Amino acid sequence: MSRDVLPMTAVLLVALLLASGLTAESGIRLQDGIYTVGTDDPAAAALLSGDPAFSVFLTDHAVLAQRPGAYDLVISGGRAWAARTEKGAAALSAFAVAYRNYRAGIYTGEEDLFAAYPLWIETVEVTSSLDFTATESGQIIAPKPQEGSHVRPSGPVEDLPTPSSTLAVSAEELRHDLAAAPAGNDGIARYLGMFSGGPDLGEFKTPSQLSPPLPFDSLIYIFVFIFPLYFTSQFAMMSIANERIERRGEILLSTPAGPLTIIAGKMLPYFLLMIAVCSAIVLITGGSFVVILPLVPVILFFLAAALLIGMTARSFRELSFLSIFFSTMMTSYLFFPSIFANVHVISLISPLTLVVLHFQGTGFTAADYLYATALFWLSTAVVLWLCARNFTEEQLFSQERLTSRLRSFIFAAMARDHPFASLVAVNLLAIPLIFMVQLMYLVLLFNLPLPWSLLALILLAAFTEEVAKSIGIVALFRGIPGFFTWRTVLLAAVATGFGFLLGEKLLLFVMMAQVTGSLFGSVLFSGVGLLWMPFLLHTAGALIVGAVLKVGGRRAYLPGLLLATAVHASYNLILIGGAL
Repeated sequence: MSRDVLPMTAVLLVALLLASGLTAESGIRLQDGIYTVGTDDPAAAALLSGDPAFSVFLTDHAVLAQRPGAYDLVISGGRAWAARTEKGAAALSAFAVAYRNYRAGIYTGEEDLFAAYPLWIETVEVTSSLDFTATESGQIIAPKPQEGSHVRPSGPVEDLPTPSSTLAVSAEELRHDLAAAPAGNDGIARYLGMFSGGPDLGEFKTPSQLSPPLPFDSLIYIFVFIFPLYFTSQFAMMSIANERIERRGEILLSTPAGPLTIIAGKMLPYFLLMIAVCSAIVLITGGSFVVILPLVPVILFFLAAALLIGMTARSFRELSFLSIFFSTMMTSYLFFPSIFANVHVISLISPLTLVVLHFQGTGFTAADYLYATALFWLSTAVVLWLCARNFTEEQLFSQERLTSRLRSFIFAAMARDHPFASLVAVNLLAIPLIFMVQLMYLVLLFNLPLPWSLLALILLAAFTEEVAKSIGIVALFRGIPGFFTWRTVLLAAVATGFGFLLGEKLLLFVMMAQVTGSLFGSVLFSGVGLLWMPFLLHTAGALIVGAVLKVGGRRAYLPGLLLATAVHASYNLILIGGAL
Protein backbone atom coordinates (compact mmCIF):
# COMPACT_ATOMS: atom_id res chain seq x y z
CA MET A 1 0.00 0.00 0.00
CA SER A 2 1.12 3.57 -0.66
CA ARG A 3 1.75 6.10 2.08
CA ASP A 4 -1.47 7.91 1.20
CA VAL A 5 -3.61 4.81 1.64
CA LEU A 6 -2.14 3.41 4.86
CA PRO A 7 -3.37 6.18 7.24
CA MET A 8 -6.89 5.98 5.85
CA THR A 9 -6.82 2.21 6.18
CA ALA A 10 -5.82 2.49 9.83
CA VAL A 11 -8.61 5.00 10.50
CA LEU A 12 -11.21 2.79 8.83
CA LEU A 13 -10.00 -0.24 10.78
CA VAL A 14 -10.33 1.60 14.09
CA ALA A 15 -13.78 2.87 13.08
CA LEU A 16 -14.84 -0.68 12.20
CA LEU A 17 -13.67 -1.99 15.57
CA LEU A 18 -15.53 0.79 17.42
CA ALA A 19 -18.71 0.22 15.42
CA SER A 20 -18.54 -3.52 16.08
CA GLY A 21 -18.06 -2.91 19.81
CA LEU A 22 -20.96 -0.46 20.01
CA THR A 23 -23.18 -2.82 18.07
CA ALA A 24 -22.37 -5.68 20.44
CA GLU A 25 -23.00 -3.50 23.51
CA SER A 26 -26.33 -2.22 22.19
CA GLY A 27 -27.65 -5.74 21.82
CA ILE A 28 -28.35 -5.51 18.09
CA ARG A 29 -28.13 -8.96 16.54
CA LEU A 30 -28.80 -10.25 13.05
CA GLN A 31 -31.35 -12.78 14.31
CA ASP A 32 -33.46 -10.34 16.37
CA GLY A 33 -37.11 -10.61 15.38
CA ILE A 34 -36.39 -12.96 12.52
CA TYR A 35 -39.43 -15.21 13.27
CA THR A 36 -43.03 -14.06 13.73
CA VAL A 37 -45.19 -16.07 16.12
CA GLY A 38 -48.94 -15.76 16.59
CA THR A 39 -50.52 -17.32 19.69
CA ASP A 40 -53.62 -17.12 21.88
CA ASP A 41 -51.80 -18.70 24.83
CA PRO A 42 -50.32 -16.19 27.31
CA ALA A 43 -47.97 -18.85 28.70
CA ALA A 44 -46.49 -19.52 25.27
CA ALA A 45 -46.17 -15.78 24.64
CA ALA A 46 -44.33 -15.36 27.95
CA LEU A 47 -42.04 -18.28 27.13
CA LEU A 48 -41.00 -16.83 23.75
CA SER A 49 -40.87 -13.18 24.78
CA GLY A 50 -37.47 -13.72 26.38
CA ASP A 51 -35.97 -14.97 23.10
CA PRO A 52 -34.97 -12.02 20.84
CA ALA A 53 -35.29 -14.20 17.74
CA PHE A 54 -39.12 -14.17 18.03
CA SER A 55 -41.58 -11.37 17.41
CA VAL A 56 -44.61 -12.58 19.42
CA PHE A 57 -48.19 -11.46 18.71
CA LEU A 58 -50.80 -12.39 21.36
CA THR A 59 -54.24 -12.40 19.72
CA ASP A 60 -57.54 -14.26 19.64
CA HIS A 61 -57.99 -17.72 18.20
CA ALA A 62 -60.44 -16.37 15.61
CA VAL A 63 -57.86 -13.96 14.25
CA LEU A 64 -55.29 -16.75 13.99
CA ALA A 65 -57.75 -18.93 12.11
CA GLN A 66 -58.50 -16.13 9.61
CA ARG A 67 -54.83 -15.41 8.87
CA PRO A 68 -52.98 -18.76 9.15
CA GLY A 69 -50.22 -17.74 6.72
CA ALA A 70 -49.43 -14.40 8.34
CA TYR A 71 -47.01 -15.94 10.85
CA ASP A 72 -44.02 -18.25 10.62
CA LEU A 73 -45.33 -20.16 13.64
CA VAL A 74 -48.78 -20.44 15.20
CA ILE A 75 -49.30 -21.82 18.73
CA SER A 76 -52.82 -22.53 19.89
CA GLY A 77 -54.49 -25.09 22.10
CA GLY A 78 -51.23 -26.70 23.14
CA ARG A 79 -50.18 -27.37 19.52
CA ALA A 80 -47.81 -25.63 17.11
CA TRP A 81 -48.19 -25.16 13.35
CA ALA A 82 -45.29 -24.02 11.19
CA ALA A 83 -45.64 -22.32 7.82
CA ARG A 84 -44.86 -24.58 4.89
CA THR A 85 -41.67 -22.74 4.08
CA GLU A 86 -38.03 -23.14 5.02
CA LYS A 87 -38.37 -20.20 7.38
CA GLY A 88 -41.35 -21.86 9.04
CA ALA A 89 -39.37 -25.07 9.59
CA ALA A 90 -36.50 -23.03 11.04
CA ALA A 91 -38.93 -21.22 13.35
CA LEU A 92 -40.24 -24.56 14.60
CA SER A 93 -36.70 -25.76 15.33
CA ALA A 94 -35.90 -22.52 17.16
CA PHE A 95 -39.09 -22.93 19.20
CA ALA A 96 -38.06 -26.48 20.13
CA VAL A 97 -34.70 -25.18 21.40
CA ALA A 98 -36.41 -22.38 23.36
CA TYR A 99 -38.81 -24.87 24.94
CA ARG A 100 -35.95 -27.20 25.92
CA ASN A 101 -34.15 -24.29 27.55
CA TYR A 102 -37.34 -23.33 29.41
CA ARG A 103 -37.89 -26.88 30.58
CA ALA A 104 -34.26 -27.21 31.67
CA GLY A 105 -34.61 -24.00 33.69
CA ILE A 106 -37.68 -25.38 35.46
CA TYR A 107 -35.98 -28.68 36.26
CA THR A 108 -32.79 -27.02 37.46
CA GLY A 109 -34.75 -24.88 39.91
CA GLU A 110 -36.38 -27.88 41.59
CA GLU A 111 -35.44 -28.40 45.22
CA ASP A 112 -34.82 -32.12 44.72
CA LEU A 113 -32.37 -32.02 41.83
CA PHE A 114 -32.06 -35.81 41.61
CA ALA A 115 -35.83 -36.15 41.25
CA ALA A 116 -35.73 -33.76 38.29
CA TYR A 117 -32.67 -35.51 36.84
CA PRO A 118 -32.81 -39.13 38.02
CA LEU A 119 -30.21 -40.30 35.49
CA TRP A 120 -26.61 -39.06 35.36
CA ILE A 121 -24.14 -40.47 32.87
CA GLU A 122 -20.43 -40.52 33.44
CA THR A 123 -18.58 -40.06 30.15
CA VAL A 124 -15.03 -41.29 29.70
CA GLU A 125 -13.06 -40.48 26.55
CA VAL A 126 -10.98 -43.32 25.12
CA THR A 127 -8.70 -43.46 22.10
CA SER A 128 -10.21 -45.29 19.17
CA SER A 129 -8.55 -48.62 18.41
CA LEU A 130 -10.12 -48.96 14.95
CA ASP A 131 -7.64 -49.75 12.21
CA PHE A 132 -8.49 -47.95 8.99
CA THR A 133 -5.66 -49.57 7.04
CA ALA A 134 -7.21 -51.24 4.03
CA THR A 135 -4.14 -52.85 2.52
CA GLU A 136 -1.10 -54.81 3.49
CA SER A 137 2.03 -55.73 1.59
CA GLY A 138 1.08 -57.81 -1.44
CA GLN A 139 -2.65 -57.56 -0.88
CA ILE A 140 -4.80 -56.94 -3.97
CA ILE A 141 -7.24 -54.05 -3.80
CA ALA A 142 -10.78 -54.41 -5.09
CA PRO A 143 -13.26 -51.55 -5.32
CA LYS A 144 -15.96 -53.74 -3.75
CA PRO A 145 -15.72 -56.54 -1.14
CA GLN A 146 -15.50 -60.00 -2.62
CA GLU A 147 -18.62 -62.14 -2.42
CA GLY A 148 -18.69 -64.49 0.51
CA SER A 149 -16.21 -62.46 2.55
CA HIS A 150 -17.50 -61.42 5.97
CA VAL A 151 -15.79 -59.48 8.71
CA ARG A 152 -16.18 -61.16 12.11
CA PRO A 153 -15.03 -59.80 15.46
CA SER A 154 -12.14 -61.56 17.11
CA GLY A 155 -10.36 -61.43 20.45
CA PRO A 156 -11.48 -61.91 24.05
CA VAL A 157 -14.53 -60.17 25.49
CA GLU A 158 -13.57 -58.00 28.44
CA ASP A 159 -15.85 -57.57 31.46
CA LEU A 160 -16.48 -53.96 32.39
CA PRO A 161 -16.89 -53.08 36.08
CA THR A 162 -20.28 -51.84 37.23
CA PRO A 163 -20.21 -48.03 37.59
CA SER A 164 -20.69 -46.46 40.97
CA SER A 165 -24.21 -45.40 41.94
CA THR A 166 -22.97 -42.27 43.72
CA LEU A 167 -21.57 -39.03 42.36
CA ALA A 168 -18.28 -37.49 43.40
CA VAL A 169 -19.77 -33.98 43.35
CA SER A 170 -22.53 -32.35 45.38
CA ALA A 171 -26.02 -31.49 44.14
CA GLU A 172 -25.34 -27.75 44.42
CA GLU A 173 -22.25 -28.03 42.22
CA LEU A 174 -24.28 -29.92 39.64
CA ARG A 175 -27.08 -27.34 39.87
CA HIS A 176 -24.59 -24.53 39.29
CA ASP A 177 -23.07 -26.28 36.31
CA LEU A 178 -26.48 -27.12 34.85
CA ALA A 179 -27.53 -23.47 35.04
CA ALA A 180 -24.37 -22.39 33.25
CA ALA A 181 -24.23 -25.16 30.64
CA PRO A 182 -26.24 -24.84 27.38
CA ALA A 183 -29.37 -26.91 27.45
CA GLY A 184 -30.63 -29.33 24.86
CA ASN A 185 -28.68 -30.53 21.85
CA ASP A 186 -27.55 -27.13 20.64
CA GLY A 187 -24.14 -28.26 19.39
CA ILE A 188 -22.88 -24.82 18.41
CA ALA A 189 -23.73 -23.41 21.83
CA ARG A 190 -21.95 -26.29 23.52
CA TYR A 191 -18.75 -25.60 21.66
CA LEU A 192 -18.96 -21.84 22.02
CA GLY A 193 -18.95 -22.47 25.76
CA MET A 194 -15.27 -23.38 25.69
CA PHE A 195 -14.34 -19.83 24.71
CA SER A 196 -16.49 -18.21 27.38
CA GLY A 197 -14.71 -19.80 30.31
CA GLY A 198 -17.99 -20.91 31.88
CA PRO A 199 -18.44 -23.96 34.14
CA ASP A 200 -18.42 -27.42 32.69
CA LEU A 201 -20.16 -30.51 33.93
CA GLY A 202 -16.96 -32.47 33.45
CA GLU A 203 -17.47 -36.22 33.29
CA PHE A 204 -21.14 -36.21 34.38
CA LYS A 205 -23.91 -35.27 31.98
CA THR A 206 -27.65 -35.64 31.74
CA PRO A 207 -29.05 -37.60 28.78
CA SER A 208 -30.26 -34.41 27.06
CA GLN A 209 -26.70 -33.07 27.05
CA LEU A 210 -25.23 -36.11 25.33
CA SER A 211 -24.69 -35.65 21.62
CA PRO A 212 -22.16 -36.84 19.05
CA PRO A 213 -18.89 -34.91 19.20
CA LEU A 214 -18.54 -32.22 16.57
CA PRO A 215 -15.24 -31.02 15.09
CA PHE A 216 -16.23 -27.43 15.79
CA ASP A 217 -13.26 -26.80 18.06
CA SER A 218 -10.89 -28.13 15.40
CA LEU A 219 -12.42 -25.83 12.81
CA ILE A 220 -12.06 -22.82 15.10
CA TYR A 221 -8.38 -23.57 15.79
CA ILE A 222 -7.67 -24.01 12.09
CA PHE A 223 -9.53 -20.87 11.08
CA VAL A 224 -7.84 -18.74 13.74
CA PHE A 225 -4.37 -19.84 12.69
CA ILE A 226 -4.68 -20.00 8.93
CA PHE A 227 -6.81 -16.93 8.17
CA PRO A 228 -4.17 -14.29 9.11
CA LEU A 229 -1.55 -16.20 7.13
CA TYR A 230 -3.61 -15.87 3.95
CA PHE A 231 -3.83 -12.10 4.31
CA THR A 232 -0.13 -11.70 4.96
CA SER A 233 0.78 -13.81 1.94
CA GLN A 234 -1.59 -11.65 -0.13
CA PHE A 235 0.44 -8.57 0.84
CA ALA A 236 3.65 -10.30 -0.24
CA MET A 237 2.03 -11.31 -3.52
CA MET A 238 0.84 -7.75 -4.18
CA SER A 239 4.26 -6.34 -3.39
CA ILE A 240 5.98 -8.54 -6.00
CA ALA A 241 3.31 -7.89 -8.62
CA ASN A 242 3.37 -4.14 -8.00
CA GLU A 243 7.12 -3.95 -8.55
CA ARG A 244 6.77 -5.91 -11.79
CA ILE A 245 3.80 -4.03 -13.20
CA GLU A 246 5.23 -0.60 -12.37
CA ARG A 247 8.78 -1.77 -13.28
CA ARG A 248 10.20 -0.62 -9.97
CA GLY A 249 12.11 -3.88 -9.51
CA GLU A 250 14.74 -2.97 -12.08
CA ILE A 251 16.65 -1.01 -9.43
CA LEU A 252 17.08 -4.12 -7.30
CA LEU A 253 18.16 -6.22 -10.26
CA SER A 254 20.91 -3.70 -11.05
CA THR A 255 22.50 -4.12 -7.60
CA PRO A 256 25.26 -6.68 -6.85
CA ALA A 257 22.80 -8.69 -4.74
CA GLY A 258 21.86 -12.02 -6.29
CA PRO A 259 18.31 -13.35 -6.82
CA LEU A 260 18.34 -15.44 -3.64
CA THR A 261 19.43 -12.43 -1.57
CA ILE A 262 16.70 -10.23 -3.05
CA ILE A 263 14.04 -12.90 -2.57
CA ALA A 264 15.11 -13.56 1.03
CA GLY A 265 15.09 -9.84 1.80
CA LYS A 266 11.58 -9.46 0.38
CA MET A 267 10.11 -12.50 2.11
CA LEU A 268 11.77 -12.11 5.54
CA PRO A 269 9.49 -9.31 6.89
CA TYR A 270 6.36 -11.24 5.92
CA PHE A 271 7.75 -14.45 7.43
CA LEU A 272 8.51 -12.69 10.72
CA LEU A 273 5.06 -11.10 10.71
CA MET A 274 3.39 -14.49 10.22
CA ILE A 275 5.44 -16.01 13.04
CA ALA A 276 4.54 -13.08 15.29
CA VAL A 277 0.81 -13.51 14.52
CA CYS A 278 0.96 -17.25 15.26
CA SER A 279 2.87 -16.59 18.50
CA ALA A 280 0.25 -14.07 19.60
CA ILE A 281 -2.53 -16.58 18.93
CA VAL A 282 -0.66 -19.21 20.96
CA LEU A 283 -0.31 -16.80 23.88
CA ILE A 284 -4.00 -15.86 23.75
CA THR A 285 -5.19 -19.47 23.60
CA GLY A 286 -2.76 -20.57 26.29
CA GLY A 287 -1.16 -23.22 24.11
CA SER A 288 2.42 -24.30 23.66
CA PHE A 289 4.77 -22.84 21.09
CA VAL A 290 5.24 -26.39 19.77
CA VAL A 291 2.22 -25.77 17.52
CA ILE A 292 4.28 -23.26 15.53
CA LEU A 293 6.52 -26.06 14.24
CA PRO A 294 3.87 -27.48 11.86
CA LEU A 295 2.97 -23.95 10.77
CA VAL A 296 6.49 -22.97 9.66
CA PRO A 297 6.48 -25.09 6.44
CA VAL A 298 2.95 -23.86 5.68
CA ILE A 299 4.10 -20.24 6.05
CA LEU A 300 7.11 -20.84 3.81
CA PHE A 301 4.96 -22.53 1.18
CA PHE A 302 2.50 -19.63 1.21
CA LEU A 303 5.35 -17.18 0.67
CA ALA A 304 6.88 -19.30 -2.10
CA ALA A 305 3.51 -19.53 -3.85
CA ALA A 306 2.99 -15.78 -3.39
CA LEU A 307 6.34 -15.16 -5.03
CA LEU A 308 5.54 -17.41 -7.99
CA ILE A 309 2.07 -15.93 -8.50
CA GLY A 310 3.45 -12.40 -8.20
CA MET A 311 6.08 -13.20 -10.82
CA THR A 312 3.61 -14.71 -13.32
CA ALA A 313 0.54 -12.45 -13.07
CA ARG A 314 0.43 -9.78 -15.79
CA SER A 315 -2.12 -7.55 -14.02
CA PHE A 316 -3.84 -7.15 -10.69
CA ARG A 317 -6.97 -8.71 -12.15
CA GLU A 318 -5.02 -11.83 -13.09
CA LEU A 319 -3.34 -11.70 -9.71
CA SER A 320 -6.75 -11.73 -8.02
CA PHE A 321 -7.91 -14.80 -9.94
CA LEU A 322 -4.70 -16.71 -9.22
CA SER A 323 -4.64 -15.78 -5.53
CA ILE A 324 -8.29 -16.77 -5.02
CA PHE A 325 -7.72 -20.08 -6.80
CA PHE A 326 -4.63 -20.79 -4.69
CA SER A 327 -6.39 -19.84 -1.46
CA THR A 328 -9.35 -22.09 -2.27
CA MET A 329 -7.18 -25.07 -3.10
CA MET A 330 -4.92 -24.69 -0.08
CA THR A 331 -7.91 -24.20 2.21
CA SER A 332 -9.29 -27.52 1.02
CA TYR A 333 -5.92 -29.23 1.39
CA LEU A 334 -5.30 -27.91 4.91
CA PHE A 335 -8.83 -27.65 6.20
CA PHE A 336 -10.73 -30.81 5.29
CA PRO A 337 -8.22 -33.47 6.44
CA SER A 338 -7.81 -31.88 9.87
CA ILE A 339 -11.55 -32.33 10.51
CA PHE A 340 -10.87 -36.08 10.69
CA ALA A 341 -8.07 -35.81 13.26
CA ASN A 342 -7.97 -38.97 15.41
CA VAL A 343 -10.39 -40.61 12.96
CA HIS A 344 -8.59 -41.39 9.70
CA VAL A 345 -4.94 -41.61 8.71
CA ILE A 346 -5.65 -39.32 5.75
CA SER A 347 -5.89 -36.43 8.21
CA LEU A 348 -2.11 -36.57 8.65
CA ILE A 349 -1.47 -35.12 5.21
CA SER A 350 -2.39 -31.71 6.63
CA PRO A 351 0.06 -29.98 9.00
CA LEU A 352 -2.90 -28.34 10.73
CA THR A 353 -3.94 -31.79 11.97
CA LEU A 354 -0.85 -31.68 14.17
CA VAL A 355 -2.06 -28.36 15.59
CA VAL A 356 -5.44 -29.90 16.40
CA LEU A 357 -3.83 -32.98 17.97
CA HIS A 358 -1.63 -30.78 20.14
CA PHE A 359 -4.54 -28.68 21.41
CA GLN A 360 -6.51 -31.85 22.11
CA GLY A 361 -3.65 -33.13 24.27
CA THR A 362 -2.89 -36.09 22.00
CA GLY A 363 0.36 -34.67 20.65
CA PHE A 364 2.28 -35.84 17.61
CA THR A 365 5.47 -37.75 16.95
CA ALA A 366 8.45 -36.93 14.77
CA ALA A 367 7.15 -39.42 12.18
CA ASP A 368 3.77 -37.64 12.11
CA TYR A 369 5.56 -34.33 11.61
CA LEU A 370 7.57 -35.78 8.74
CA TYR A 371 4.48 -37.19 7.00
CA ALA A 372 2.51 -33.96 7.39
CA THR A 373 5.17 -31.41 6.47
CA ALA A 374 7.62 -33.15 4.12
CA LEU A 375 5.73 -32.19 0.97
CA PHE A 376 5.50 -28.57 2.10
CA TRP A 377 9.25 -28.38 2.77
CA LEU A 378 10.14 -30.01 -0.54
CA SER A 379 7.57 -28.08 -2.58
CA THR A 380 8.73 -24.80 -1.07
CA ALA A 381 12.33 -25.57 -2.01
CA VAL A 382 11.32 -26.46 -5.59
CA VAL A 383 9.19 -23.32 -6.08
CA LEU A 384 11.86 -21.03 -4.60
CA TRP A 385 14.54 -22.63 -6.79
CA LEU A 386 12.37 -22.12 -9.87
CA CYS A 387 11.69 -18.48 -8.95
CA ALA A 388 15.37 -17.78 -8.21
CA ARG A 389 16.42 -19.16 -11.62
CA ASN A 390 13.90 -16.85 -13.31
CA PHE A 391 14.39 -13.73 -11.19
CA THR A 392 15.84 -11.82 -14.13
CA GLU A 393 14.75 -8.75 -16.05
CA GLU A 394 13.82 -10.77 -19.15
CA GLN A 395 11.48 -13.05 -17.20
CA LEU A 396 10.05 -10.59 -14.69
CA PHE A 397 8.94 -7.92 -17.13
CA SER A 398 7.69 -10.01 -20.04
CA GLN A 399 3.98 -9.98 -20.90
CA GLU A 400 3.44 -13.58 -21.98
CA ARG A 401 0.34 -15.54 -21.15
CA LEU A 402 0.30 -17.56 -17.94
CA THR A 403 0.90 -20.91 -19.63
CA SER A 404 3.65 -19.46 -21.81
CA ARG A 405 5.33 -17.87 -18.80
CA LEU A 406 5.31 -21.13 -16.85
CA ARG A 407 6.77 -22.94 -19.84
CA SER A 408 9.44 -20.23 -20.15
CA PHE A 409 10.21 -20.60 -16.43
CA ILE A 410 10.74 -24.34 -16.85
CA PHE A 411 12.89 -23.90 -19.94
CA ALA A 412 15.03 -21.19 -18.28
CA ALA A 413 15.72 -23.56 -15.39
CA MET A 414 16.97 -26.31 -17.72
CA ALA A 415 20.56 -26.67 -18.94
CA ARG A 416 20.60 -26.46 -22.74
CA ASP A 417 23.89 -28.34 -22.94
CA HIS A 418 22.40 -31.28 -21.01
CA PRO A 419 18.73 -31.49 -22.03
CA PHE A 420 18.18 -35.11 -21.05
CA ALA A 421 19.77 -34.69 -17.61
CA SER A 422 17.59 -31.60 -17.22
CA LEU A 423 14.50 -33.67 -17.99
CA VAL A 424 15.49 -36.13 -15.26
CA ALA A 425 15.98 -33.27 -12.78
CA VAL A 426 12.77 -31.43 -13.73
CA ASN A 427 10.61 -34.52 -13.31
CA LEU A 428 12.36 -35.53 -10.10
CA LEU A 429 11.84 -32.06 -8.58
CA ALA A 430 8.22 -31.92 -9.74
CA ILE A 431 7.25 -34.98 -7.67
CA PRO A 432 6.48 -33.11 -4.40
CA LEU A 433 4.14 -30.73 -6.20
CA ILE A 434 2.45 -33.60 -8.04
CA PHE A 435 1.97 -35.50 -4.79
CA MET A 436 0.34 -32.43 -3.22
CA VAL A 437 -2.10 -32.17 -6.13
CA GLN A 438 -2.90 -35.88 -5.96
CA LEU A 439 -3.40 -35.75 -2.21
CA MET A 440 -5.77 -32.87 -2.84
CA TYR A 441 -7.82 -35.23 -5.01
CA LEU A 442 -7.68 -37.79 -2.21
CA VAL A 443 -9.00 -35.24 0.29
CA LEU A 444 -11.88 -34.24 -1.95
CA LEU A 445 -12.87 -37.71 -3.12
CA PHE A 446 -12.28 -40.21 -0.34
CA ASN A 447 -15.69 -39.49 1.27
CA LEU A 448 -17.60 -40.09 -1.96
CA PRO A 449 -19.24 -43.49 -2.53
CA LEU A 450 -17.28 -46.33 -4.07
CA PRO A 451 -16.44 -47.21 -6.80
CA TRP A 452 -17.00 -43.79 -8.41
CA SER A 453 -14.58 -42.05 -6.08
CA LEU A 454 -11.83 -44.53 -7.02
CA LEU A 455 -12.50 -44.14 -10.72
CA ALA A 456 -12.43 -40.35 -10.48
CA LEU A 457 -9.23 -40.52 -8.44
CA ILE A 458 -7.56 -42.80 -10.99
CA LEU A 459 -8.45 -40.53 -13.91
CA LEU A 460 -7.45 -37.30 -12.18
CA ALA A 461 -4.19 -38.74 -10.84
CA ALA A 462 -3.25 -40.10 -14.27
CA PHE A 463 -4.06 -36.79 -15.98
CA THR A 464 -2.01 -34.83 -13.44
CA GLU A 465 1.02 -37.07 -13.86
CA GLU A 466 0.89 -36.91 -17.65
CA VAL A 467 0.60 -33.12 -17.59
CA ALA A 468 3.61 -32.88 -15.26
CA LYS A 469 5.70 -35.27 -17.35
CA SER A 470 4.89 -33.40 -20.54
CA ILE A 471 5.97 -29.96 -19.25
CA GLY A 472 9.69 -30.59 -19.72
CA ILE A 473 9.19 -32.11 -23.16
CA VAL A 474 6.99 -29.20 -24.29
CA ALA A 475 9.53 -26.70 -22.93
CA LEU A 476 12.30 -28.28 -25.02
CA PHE A 477 10.00 -28.62 -28.03
CA ARG A 478 9.15 -24.90 -27.97
CA GLY A 479 12.48 -23.60 -26.65
CA ILE A 480 14.81 -25.40 -29.09
CA PRO A 481 13.17 -25.64 -32.54
CA GLY A 482 14.38 -28.63 -34.51
CA PHE A 483 15.68 -30.40 -31.39
CA PHE A 484 13.27 -33.30 -31.62
CA THR A 485 14.10 -36.18 -33.90
CA TRP A 486 12.69 -39.66 -33.39
CA ARG A 487 15.88 -40.57 -31.54
CA THR A 488 15.70 -37.55 -29.23
CA VAL A 489 11.98 -38.16 -28.66
CA LEU A 490 12.77 -41.66 -27.43
CA LEU A 491 15.66 -40.48 -25.25
CA ALA A 492 13.54 -37.66 -23.81
CA ALA A 493 10.78 -40.14 -22.94
CA VAL A 494 13.27 -42.47 -21.21
CA ALA A 495 14.80 -39.56 -19.26
CA THR A 496 11.34 -38.34 -18.26
CA GLY A 497 10.24 -41.79 -17.12
CA PHE A 498 13.43 -42.36 -15.16
CA GLY A 499 13.31 -38.98 -13.41
CA PHE A 500 9.64 -39.36 -12.57
CA LEU A 501 10.09 -42.91 -11.26
CA LEU A 502 13.15 -41.96 -9.21
CA GLY A 503 11.46 -39.03 -7.50
CA GLU A 504 8.18 -40.87 -7.02
CA LYS A 505 9.62 -43.95 -5.37
CA LEU A 506 12.19 -42.13 -3.25
CA LEU A 507 9.55 -39.87 -1.76
CA LEU A 508 7.13 -42.75 -1.44
CA PHE A 509 9.55 -45.07 0.39
CA VAL A 510 10.76 -42.40 2.79
CA MET A 511 7.73 -40.36 3.74
CA MET A 512 4.38 -41.69 2.51
CA ALA A 513 4.13 -45.05 4.28
CA GLN A 514 1.05 -44.22 6.34
CA VAL A 515 -0.96 -42.71 3.51
CA THR A 516 -0.18 -45.57 1.16
CA GLY A 517 -1.61 -47.96 3.73
CA SER A 518 -5.11 -46.76 2.92
CA LEU A 519 -7.22 -47.85 0.00
CA PHE A 520 -6.98 -44.48 -1.76
CA GLY A 521 -3.25 -44.27 -1.14
CA SER A 522 -2.82 -47.59 -2.89
CA VAL A 523 -4.70 -46.22 -5.88
CA LEU A 524 -2.34 -43.25 -6.12
CA PHE A 525 0.92 -45.02 -5.37
CA SER A 526 0.45 -48.60 -6.55
CA GLY A 527 3.14 -50.73 -8.11
CA VAL A 528 5.92 -50.07 -5.61
CA GLY A 529 7.37 -53.55 -5.77
CA LEU A 530 7.33 -53.78 -9.58
CA LEU A 531 9.61 -50.89 -10.50
CA TRP A 532 10.04 -51.86 -14.14
CA MET A 533 6.29 -51.64 -14.76
CA PRO A 534 5.79 -48.02 -13.65
CA PHE A 535 9.03 -47.12 -15.45
CA LEU A 536 7.62 -48.46 -18.72
CA LEU A 537 4.31 -46.73 -17.98
CA HIS A 538 5.90 -43.31 -17.37
CA THR A 539 8.16 -43.70 -20.39
CA ALA A 540 5.24 -44.74 -22.59
CA GLY A 541 3.16 -41.73 -21.52
CA ALA A 542 6.00 -39.31 -22.23
CA LEU A 543 6.71 -41.07 -25.54
CA ILE A 544 3.08 -40.72 -26.62
CA VAL A 545 3.07 -36.99 -25.95
CA GLY A 546 6.47 -36.49 -27.61
CA ALA A 547 5.52 -38.51 -30.67
CA VAL A 548 2.22 -36.66 -31.11
CA LEU A 549 4.04 -33.32 -30.83
CA LYS A 550 6.59 -34.51 -33.37
CA VAL A 551 3.91 -35.52 -35.87
CA GLY A 552 1.15 -32.97 -35.30
CA GLY A 553 2.87 -29.96 -33.75
CA ARG A 554 1.76 -28.03 -30.71
CA ARG A 555 -1.93 -28.19 -31.68
CA ALA A 556 -1.81 -31.96 -31.21
CA TYR A 557 -0.63 -31.59 -27.60
CA LEU A 558 -4.06 -31.98 -25.99
CA PRO A 559 -5.06 -35.13 -27.95
CA GLY A 560 -1.68 -36.65 -27.12
CA LEU A 561 -2.13 -35.78 -23.47
CA LEU A 562 -5.58 -37.37 -23.37
CA LEU A 563 -4.25 -40.50 -25.10
CA ALA A 564 -1.42 -40.81 -22.57
CA THR A 565 -3.92 -40.31 -19.74
CA ALA A 566 -6.14 -43.09 -21.11
CA VAL A 567 -3.18 -45.50 -21.26
CA HIS A 568 -2.08 -44.55 -17.73
CA ALA A 569 -5.60 -44.88 -16.28
CA SER A 570 -6.10 -48.24 -18.00
CA TYR A 571 -2.88 -49.52 -16.46
CA ASN A 572 -4.00 -48.43 -12.99
CA LEU A 573 -7.44 -49.97 -13.42
CA ILE A 574 -5.98 -53.30 -14.54
CA LEU A 575 -3.41 -53.34 -11.74
CA ILE A 576 -5.83 -52.35 -8.99
CA GLY A 577 -8.52 -54.66 -10.33
CA GLY A 578 -6.23 -57.61 -9.69
CA ALA A 579 -5.49 -58.71 -13.25
CA LEU A 580 -1.74 -58.34 -12.68
